[in-house]
Amino acid sequence: MKRILTVDDEKHMLDLVEIYLRNEGYSVEQASSGVDAIKLIKDQQFDAIILDVMMPDMDGWEVCTFIRKKDAYTPILMLTAKSNVEFRVKGLELGADDYLIKPFAPEELVARVKSLMRRKEHAPMSQNVITIGDLVINKKLYQVKVAGTVVELTAKEFDILYLLAKKTDRVFTRENIIDHIWSIYDYQEPRTVDSHIKNIRIKLHKGELVFDPIKTVWGIGYKFNEMSWIK
Repeated sequence: MKRILTVDDEKHMLDLVEIYLRNEGYSVEQASSGVDAIKLIKDQQFDAIILDVMMPDMDGWEVCTFIRKKDAYTPILMLTAKSNVEFRVKGLELGADDYLIKPFAPEELVARVKSLMRRKEHAPMSQNVITIGDLVINKKLYQVKVAGTVVELTAKEFDILYLLAKKTDRVFTRENIIDHIWSIYDYQEPRTVDSHIKNIRIKLHKGELVFDPIKTVWGIGYKFNEMSWIK
């Protein structure tokens, strides 16, 4: 079941949105403030976030900025009573995917959420930045983050993790990984791969990653454990 987080300081708006989304088969979590939303986002995964702009403690723009630092792909639909172009442009520049002006027809809200979900499902994964749950692998920066915190990997460890994450539908033998990562002039024993995989797991675990991103396929090799983070 797809999970949606709705964020608004108006209780009646939260309840209205939840009724319509649940009628469409979605699971809905409510947050009545930006601070509460961030607490939930840190601990849970959502398939889409509906985010009000004007909130007293932390506005929707700040929450949107926080989300995009952590997660580049979860769709964000922003709600606002302001219809001026500047408001809409600011949200889109911060990483929101769509805007809906209050008051709105609940049917339109549902239609936009469905559209964002379809867009996410069919969007190609970036080759430079791969985001899965709390794990962000940035090829351009040679950097791995867990929940926004950098986890230090060696160059070879990074290359192995990136290789597996980029091809989630493939099982790599140890020889495959050596061919991709090491020079043909740099002979490596197949068990070298095992050592690197072990180090990757230890470092990501210490970085408090809540799932093991690398699955051992017994008798063959390794693949990215893409299903382990899906709830």
